[in-house]
Amino acid sequence: MWKAVILIGGPDKGTRFRPLSLNQPKPLFPVGGMPMIQHHIEACAAVEDLSEIILLGFYDEEEYMKVFINTCRKKYNVKIRFLKEYSRMGTGGGLYHFRDQIMAGNPSGIFVMNSDVCCDFPLKEMLEFHQSKASSVGSTILTTHVAKNESISYGCMVVDQATKQVTHYVEKPESYVSNNMNCGVYLFSPNIFSMLADAIAQKQDEIYTQGGDPDCLIISLEQDVIMKLTEKGKLFAYQSDSTWSQIKSAASAVYANKLYLSLYREKHLHRLSKTEEGGPTIIGDVYIHPSAKVDHSAVIGPNVTICEDVRVESGVRIRNAIILNEVKLCHHSCVLNSIIGWHSSVGNWARIEGTAQQPNPNAQFAKLVSGSLFDNSGKLSPSITVLGENVTVESEVIILNAIVLPGKDLAHSVKNQILL
Repeated sequence: MWKAVILIGGPDKGTRFRPLSLNQPKPLFPVGGMPMIQHHIEACAAVEDLSEIILLGFYDEEEYMKVFINTCRKKYNVKIRFLKEYSRMGTGGGLYHFRDQIMAGNPSGIFVMNSDVCCDFPLKEMLEFHQSKASSVGSTILTTHVAKNESISYGCMVVDQATKQVTHYVEKPESYVSNNMNCGVYLFSPNIFSMLADAIAQKQDEIYTQGGDPDCLIISLEQDVIMKLTEKGKLFAYQSDSTWSQIKSAASAVYANKLYLSLYREKHLHRLSKTEEGGPTIIGDVYIHPSAKVDHSAVIGPNVTICEDVRVESGVRIRNAIILNEVKLCHHSCVLNSIIGWHSSVGNWARIEGTAQQPNPNAQFAKLVSGSLFDNSGKLSPSITVLGENVTVESEVIILNAIVLPGKDLAHSVKNQILL
């Protein structure tokens, strides 16, 4: 029997995701037509003998979280619980705090994954690898290759290619170590909790001998567990070069949307829309919620998600974008490389356009790196355009490379600005 834990963090995370994270927790933001962590849940539910999925974080369990959990329980027929940390405890602290509930039923191992990763989650393959290599005392980490010059932005490891044992691990090294990077998906044996106990005891000693706030006991899974597993020779790498990206910012959400839509071609083709008689023209990978109303003269795609109750009127063009619930796109408006927030309205002949973020096409294994919001001169870096909730863009207005906070009424064109 196996379990899964999804680390969803809390409201002090996701600041680079604003203004979108002002309205709902970042892990519930829709990517590829479903909440971000539903992709994780869907992959976990497909694992044989997986008895429970635990969402672990310090968000308040408000109505939208309860509705989401209940929906997933019914859809995937799996037990799902939300365990709330009393404060921010780090990627490892919450696991130890709820160790008794996680280990209830004596699972053979626990999948642990970060909520802000986008990948095809090869959990079945990881499990087979884990059973053949790591046995009952070792743990498995999902790895992929990254471009050499980008490797310092991730946890990197040296892997013995004969045994797949991780022989050296460094979290965000100052110089190049390896192009094998940590994907933020793990399969731990139960002995991880003894290592977490040791890490907490060490941190407590440091707090009381060197001074510090005992309420700020933060344990890092990467620093305090992964590195220790490596030192003891108990960490093994399942290597995969399939789809992977992080979702740290709004721009990376648009890129992840593209990746998930492309994965639907392989596993969930029925989710993708196609051009049909009397319907809009569909180009490439597009998801349109059944409740959305899209005019037959609209041209949609590639890489577009249209969520619930959206209205798309005649002559509209949408490309590389996420259109959230109850948005209205009026006649002949154009949305490119953007996210349009809930209940927003874009007027006739208006144009919403951003700058798409992509990995370096000339570097093998390049990943999308979420850079700073501002450049070295203090100016807003070119990126996708984001409209927060309930934003109104008047007719014939152009919004270019801008971030617009909720509730704004834009009657004039805007370029390279944050509108507070």
